[in-house]
Amino acid sequence: MSYLFWSSELDTGIKSIDQQHKRIVEYINRLDDARAQGSRQLIGEVIDGLVDYTQSHFSFEEKMMEDAGYPLLRGHRRVHQMFIKQVADYQQRFEAGEDVAEELHSLLKRWLFNHIKHDDASYVTDVKASMQDLETDSGEEDGEQEGWLARNLRRFFGRSSG
Repeated sequence: MSYLFWSSELDTGIKSIDQQHKRIVEYINRLDDARAQGSRQLIGEVIDGLVDYTQSHFSFEEKMMEDAGYPLLRGHRRVHQMFIKQVADYQQRFEAGEDVAEELHSLLKRWLFNHIKHDDASYVTDVKASMQDLETDSGEEDGEQEGWLARNLRRFFGRSSG
């Protein structure tokens, strides 16, 4: 298998989304490492972490699109749901004793970069136009209420960074 490397052509221009996408790339690379080590336990832990993090990312992304009034949200959500089902099938096959690491890695590699370049790229303009302040919080240091970004990062990831 091969490592995935982030390139600027994958940047959406939305910092929190790009950070989350980079984190998913790290999980995919960890899956490659776990497979190379031959540790079934480690492969299982990476798959579980990847599934959990990806679901949080999708929820965050969908909330961002919803709040921006993105007109194609319904279709984008369906793409996410189909992907989650596909990966859950791999997870079940793994739990049943099958060696799915290489096949799953290949799927993730193809799907993620294609999804970022095409599906995610389509919402960026709408989201940026509707949510100019998405990347910056409204000055917590000044005693103001926290912004959309901090509130939703904590909601979906349990902390204030993606």
